[in-house]
Amino acid sequence: MRKNFGAKPILYPQPVFIIATYNVDGTPNAMNAAWGGISEEDQITMCISADHCTTKNVLARKAFTVSMATADYVAECDYLGIVSGNETPDKVARCGFHTSKSEFVDAPLIDELPMAVECELISYDPESCCMIGRVVNVCAEEAVLTDGKIDPVKLRPITFDGMNHTYLTLGEKVGDAFADGAKIK
Repeated sequence: MRKNFGAKPILYPQPVFIIATYNVDGTPNAMNAAWGGISEEDQITMCISADHCTTKNVLARKAFTVSMATADYVAECDYLGIVSGNETPDKVARCGFHTSKSEFVDAPLIDELPMAVECELISYDPESCCMIGRVVNVCAEEAVLTDGKIDPVKLRPITFDGMNHTYLTLGEKVGDAFADGAKIK
């Protein structure tokens, strides 16, 4: 017999995306987001509300990067989801991350996260919170490549388990959502 949970945002797996932008003053900003994915061959769709600092930055710069959160940086990636850029504009630096400017879009790449999708804004609908970006480039550090291709075993991306508020990688629990990042506060 099945148990019904009602209408909830639960789906497996839910990748943990780190969306990075530049603030108005040029400092890097990033947020943790789990509601998104590839929606066309060259498009990524993210669901983020209009009140996020990241959303405002994307609308101003028309660009963003999306890095895969990894098991090696669970606490830092969780921190980016529990601390608001509206209140803590230097949260990327506070969690110990460093950035480099993308060669392709006006947005930062997070040096510690070895894979990213570099995007230009196509559209944003504040009513549905749906942001669509055109994928301009996908980049990855050589350390996570095998035979010139991204190797998920080396990358160790994490997924969000919304039912239990945990992060998982290949079936293994690596952290507690909304808690591990609090250690950095």
